[in-house]
Order: sequence, then structure tokens, then C-alpha cells
Amino acid sequence: MLSEIISRDIEERCGHLDQEFLRNKKVLVTGSSGLIGTYILASLASLMRRGVLIEVYAQSVSELPIHILELMQNVSISHLQVDLADTSQYHLLPNADIIIHSAGYAQPMLFMSNPVATLQINVTATITLLQRLRPKGTFIFMSSAEVYCGLVDAKFREDRIGTSTPYHQRASYIEGKRSGEAVCSAFRSQGARAIAIRLGDVYGPGTRMHDKRALNSFIENGLLNKKIELLDSGSAMRTYCYVADALELILNILFSGKQIVYNVGGRSSTSIAELALLIGTLTDAEVVFPDKEAAVAGSPPVLRLDLDRVDVEFKKTEYLDLIEGLIRTIGWQRELYFG
Repeated sequence: MLSEIISRDIEERCGHLDQEFLRNKKVLVTGSSGLIGTYILASLASLMRRGVLIEVYAQSVSELPIHILELMQNVSISHLQVDLADTSQYHLLPNADIIIHSAGYAQPMLFMSNPVATLQINVTATITLLQRLRPKGTFIFMSSAEVYCGLVDAKFREDRIGTSTPYHQRASYIEGKRSGEAVCSAFRSQGARAIAIRLGDVYGPGTRMHDKRALNSFIENGLLNKKIELLDSGSAMRTYCYVADALELILNILFSGKQIVYNVGGRSSTSIAELALLIGTLTDAEVVFPDKEAAVAGSPPVLRLDLDRVDVEFKKTEYLDLIEGLIRTIGWQRELYFG
């Protein structure tokens, strides 16, 4: 089953983490059908099966896919089908001790075609959710490395911010994440434990069919068409983080993070072209470069996060190698498409 792939990752990377922080807590996870949300939900379900008492609510805008329903088997998790872009549905959101706000459009084509909804989810919904946080609770906001858009330094530190304007092609996402962080800061100044996590390029099992992010699109085309066609020369540099590694850091931040914001990313730096060629080799597919470039508008040329803050605080040293991570992700998509 698809869920078994995720369950193995959870046990391998997160089986050793502290359970007591979650015991007897009411937890709300938004975006529970997304990549990060799926792994968070899976980790909570795993703890519940071990006897840790947690009351869990999983929000998504649509029905949950079969692999998440499998992950929820034999545990009591309440599904909330709520659209966070629609303020008239906010009354359906419960108060909670822990709120992990991972909802939102992560695919550029989606957030660029839904700019108002993107802002609504990252700003208005963030305010509403923080108002639902119980006293002495913890709130985690999934921000993005795209808040650094416009910087050209080799690595992006948490004390920096980008230089793009509100009129940038991706402004609804970039400014939405920056504003969501500002909301966290405002509530933190009033005593809330609110933390923003700036995610880098996270990949792995848990995505749905036809995900348009480059890595997933390459795998899909490699498996289904045996041909991977790039939109440009692929010179943009990315640093990839396997989703289980990201989850381990996210949970450590949830349990004991002291700072208001953290970078969470990986160690595997590569160009888009190199990534495509690697996936082509692993899926036995041809890689085709274009005569003319037609890249996604506003895509940053370099995204590389400085991880000193999480390194010092959480001492994480092991990250899954990119090739092994791709093999697992290709295995997931092969099962997804071919069964």
C-alpha cells in the first residue's frame, strides 16, 4: 500500500522523538493532504497507535486521498473539510493546543493562478487560527524560502529577507508568507508561542498525481512518457530536502524550538538540469533541452538555505542522500500511477 512507504519513513526518521510534548493535547493540522501535512498526520497517527493520547483534527479543502485514509486506520482522527480561502467556513475550525498551519498552494502554477486565495490562506487564515490557539499552546506556520526572493548571497540566513516587490509575478505567495510571519510575530509579542518555518525544496512520497513542481513533473514524465522536457537550460540551483528529514526538524522545532523563525532544508545541492538527467537515468527516460527558454515566471535562480540555526540547536547530522530520496520518490509515483 502507498501508506506503507510513508510509515517506513516515519519509523526510520522520527521513531526516537519526544512523545510527551503531544500527550493529552488537541492538535489541528491544516493542509493535511499536502506533502508536509501528510507526514505530520502520519507521525501523529503512529504515536496514537503506540498509546499516546492525542486528539487530532485534520483540515483539507477536499476529500482525503486513499493513502491518508489508510494512515488514519485504527486511530480516531477527525477530518475537517474546510476551505481556508473562504472566511464563512472559519467557524468550523476548533480551538487547539497545537496548530500546525501547513495549508496553501505550494505549486507555482497554482499560487500564481489563485493569488487572492493564496493571500487569504497565508494571512487571514493565519490570524484566525492563532485566535483559536489555546493559552500556552504552540503555533507552527509553514513559511517558505521564497521570502528570500531577490537576494543573491550564497546562503540565506533567518535574519535576512528578500527584495522582491508586491508586483512580482509570485507576489501573492512571497508576500503572503512574509505577512504570515508578521502575524506570528504580532501574536508572539502578546505571549503566544508562534514559530515560522521557512521550508526549502522539500520532496518525497506523499504527493498526488500530476503535481507540477519540477522534480515531481520530471518523475511523472520519466515514468509515463519516457521523456523529460525542460522549459529552459536548467541552470537554476536548488537544494533538496527529503520530506522525512524535514519532518524530523519540524517536530524538533515544535517540541523545543526557541527562535521565532527557522530555515528547514536539505544538503543536496544540484541544478535543475542535473536533477533532470539524474531522474532520466533512474526512470530510463530521455532528457530534452529546449531551443528557446520558457521558464516559470519569476522563478529564483538560486535557493540555498543557511542551516546553522537548526544545526546548533538540534544537532541533526544525517540527511538522506538525493539519489536514495529520488529512488523512494520514484517508487511512490510508480505505485501511484501503476498500482
